[in-house]
Amino acid sequence: MSFTLAGFDLDDFIDRTLAEDLGEGVEGGGRDVTAESVIPADARFSGVMDSRDAIVIAGLPLAAAFFRRLDPAARIDMLVRDGDKIAAGSDLMRITGNARALLTAERSALNTVQHLSGIATMTRAYVAAMRAGGAADTVLLDTRKTLPGLRRLEKYATRTGGAQNHRMGLWDAAMIKDNHVAVAGSVHEAVRRAREAGVRDIICEVDRTEQIEPALAAGASHILLDNMDAATLRDAVALIGGRAKTEASGGIDLGTIAAKAATGVDYISVGRLTQSAPAADIGLDFTPL
Repeated sequence: MSFTLAGFDLDDFIDRTLAEDLGEGVEGGGRDVTAESVIPADARFSGVMDSRDAIVIAGLPLAAAFFRRLDPAARIDMLVRDGDKIAAGSDLMRITGNARALLTAERSALNTVQHLSGIATMTRAYVAAMRAGGAADTVLLDTRKTLPGLRRLEKYATRTGGAQNHRMGLWDAAMIKDNHVAVAGSVHEAVRRAREAGVRDIICEVDRTEQIEPALAAGASHILLDNMDAATLRDAVALIGGRAKTEASGGIDLGTIAAKAATGVDYISVGRLTQSAPAADIGLDFTPL
């Protein structure tokens, strides 16, 4: 099962993660002290990775890449695929190979799958809650509230869970927030400057409906409606009237997302998908051969 993401270097990620765990570059580091001292060099293991929770899987090919980096001859059988929703107790992967190598790679592999599967699982729950309210067309978005160095993977996990990605970073769209407005002097002036600079996609955050018309007049292509209740959101969507994309953001959880989506907004963004999703409970049990 191959794994490629635009802008993501799999080999570099695997190397850096293993180097951190092995202590490469640190005095006395560069090795797995426990495996080397306890496990014979030619010992072999067979094991099963399983989930103790009902989850949506994400990152399983990355786990396989960790094991294969340290044991290229390892036999790995994938039992599920990224995006699958599985029951608690389900087996995810069977693996056989050199015991030292597999034990050294184990924690890096598990950490990655647990973290990404937690994000995908929470994302799927938000999509389900949104659809349960009857909003068939509203799109769930993630945000830039990601761990440094893991953004590509975390945004992959939200897509795996059923969301779409908001802007990937500071470079692919302008997002004008209150601090930008404070420096520029007004919503209209901030948007005007971005448009004059040739920026194509301009997202403008507003927290009051009276800011909407100045933003649209200056050329905003996307209005982010921040921390508005459902009634205010509905009024804002009607006021915009299709002249720009609309996004609800702020204060949205599983209990409020359906009502916010029912207002007719095009998008709902939820920062906690990547900011605070709990890790899935996934284990790996080996037996010697």
